[in-house]
Amino acid sequence: MLCATVRPTSEHRHLPFGNFTAISTALEVREQLVGPVADALTHWAAREAAESVLYVDTDPGKADTTVFCEVYDVPPEVSANCVVVAARRGGDVTLAGCLALASTRVDVNKAVRTHLGARKASFAPMDTAVELTGMEYGGITPVGLPSSWPLLIDEAVAAAPYVLVGSGRRRGKLILPGWALSRLPAAEVLPGLAA
Repeated sequence: MLCATVRPTSEHRHLPFGNFTAISTALEVREQLVGPVADALTHWAAREAAESVLYVDTDPGKADTTVFCEVYDVPPEVSANCVVVAARRGGDVTLAGCLALASTRVDVNKAVRTHLGARKASFAPMDTAVELTGMEYGGITPVGLPSSWPLLIDEAVAAAPYVLVGSGRRRGKLILPGWALSRLPAAEVLPGLAA
């Protein structure tokens, strides 16, 4: 007797929050993701983490956090923003990704600067962030950031059962467990990164 393996369809996937109509595992829709994100998911050594990532299709015109949360019924405390920070010490510049819940703000001037041993830290210019990540502004995600960059994750994000982050484009978002984010290459969970 032959047994067929049935993969759950989008209608049967469980979402921890939100109101989305098109849901897939991110690995199933790699071709819809920007190159760095698709590559990161494909080659992520923590396979259980990679397989836990869901992709939800969303309107790119509603990608900004406040509007997005209202339209898709996502509480701000489960939405996380990834920002790119430039930390300077002398002539050296270190770029880093910082991930914090949307209901908080990354402490660039103290927590990030101190952790990276920089004299000065600030948000990287938009053009720099877009060019070096290969992602769209407003969709930058921690999944697929350059491997040489530190990825600082606020402890509240890592402790969250699930969080929503960008997909690399303004269209679509990723939903994954906080523990999975802490398994990304170069990830460091940092208490007090955001307040």
